[in-house]
Amino acid sequence: MMLQDAESYVRVQNIYNPENFDRSLRPAAEFIAEHSDQHKTLPTVEQIGASTGIKLQQVPDLNDGHFEWFMAEFEQFTRRQELERAILKSADLLEKGEYDPVEKLIKDAVQISLTKDMGTDYWSDPKARINKYFNSGGQVSTGWPQMDKILYGGFSRGELNIFAGGSGSGKSLVMMNIALSWLQAGLSGVYISLELSEELCALRTDAMLAGMSTKDIRKDIDQTELKVKLVSKKAGQYRIKALPAQSNINDIRSYIKEVQVQTGIKVDFIMCDYLDLLMPVSAKVSPNDLFVKDKYVSEELRNLAKELNVLFVTASQLNRSAVEEIEFDHSHISGGISKINTADNVFGIFTSRAMRERGKYQIQCMKSRSSTGVGMKIDLDYNIETMRITDPGEDSSSVNAFKKTNIYENLKTQSRVTNPEPAEEPEDTGRITADVQSAKLKQLLGKIKTT
Repeated sequence: MMLQDAESYVRVQNIYNPENFDRSLRPAAEFIAEHSDQHKTLPTVEQIGASTGIKLQQVPDLNDGHFEWFMAEFEQFTRRQELERAILKSADLLEKGEYDPVEKLIKDAVQISLTKDMGTDYWSDPKARINKYFNSGGQVSTGWPQMDKILYGGFSRGELNIFAGGSGSGKSLVMMNIALSWLQAGLSGVYISLELSEELCALRTDAMLAGMSTKDIRKDIDQTELKVKLVSKKAGQYRIKALPAQSNINDIRSYIKEVQVQTGIKVDFIMCDYLDLLMPVSAKVSPNDLFVKDKYVSEELRNLAKELNVLFVTASQLNRSAVEEIEFDHSHISGGISKINTADNVFGIFTSRAMRERGKYQIQCMKSRSSTGVGMKIDLDYNIETMRITDPGEDSSSVNAFKKTNIYENLKTQSRVTNPEPAEEPEDTGRITADVQSAKLKQLLGKIKTT
């Protein structure tokens, strides 16, 4: 039937696999695929017979109804064959102790289908199309108006957002602050840490929420508990989970599903701290090959964000070349540009000990797919006691699309050497003073003689 209707053959190309056919027919299926790829046309029955020795017979008197049946039958046939082969391959993997690829094999086989979604009709309903992007797609505020401004509203669901910073720059703090803003806005989510303990992550959030330092929290636990419980009545649900380093996307996916099943929470956002400590599922990669490893991990994270339709934020390490830099670019990202290419938004965190003591953080936009904010910088206020990062307000001139601000320059001690202007010469009044003093002296002496 495919040989009699080229259109039907083209429509099944995305699921056509010669390995699905019986061994007696497989050479013919392979010949059809090779011939169509090389010559852009289907071979005749005579060509197939001459090349493979397999004689096929054409079906007479076919109409549109027959080809509709063929499309539905071919889809079921392909799904069944792919699933059968995936199960057999999974058995071999299980015997070798390789469990992670099994889920992907089965899932890919079950999801095989013909392309039925015709995409978005651009001209049909512009208003509905635009509202769908801004409403259902996301645009959730980060809690920092300056950042929302350059992102045209905030982060969107299904996107991969990365905050890059050096060791001790506050990557975790930035993510926790955004998570707290989303919780107070009524969203629910999870914070997955591959580095810090669950208790430490929770304690930092306590300090931000209660407006107290960790030292004060220890002194007054009851007051902290009261503040946390008051906020929890209006906030979304929040779970903090510590996973071991070298975990993978399947570990995160299974945890999210378990949370949803056991607690009934609708997860709106996921914070993953952080990308560099994850390992890929789809390919075996050496941990030393950072470029390839991060490429697969970032792609899998973005696919997970799309699959779950959640807000997804993670972090990444900056390399050694960024230590003395005050302007970040793609070359400063650890592991290379592979994760940058996959991410939707990438931000660099610039801070130092002096800046933190002065209560300042700077976020640099390194990449943005949904806005023109690349190159902009955002100056934020930081409370060293409570670890809360806040927006100084719309009046701040930190965001500038044309002139890049440099908070580092403002903190440096500046000295200027200038030539002093010559002082004006004093008026010559010495003679007058002397005359006056002399006259007074004569009068005084005259009075003494008279006396």
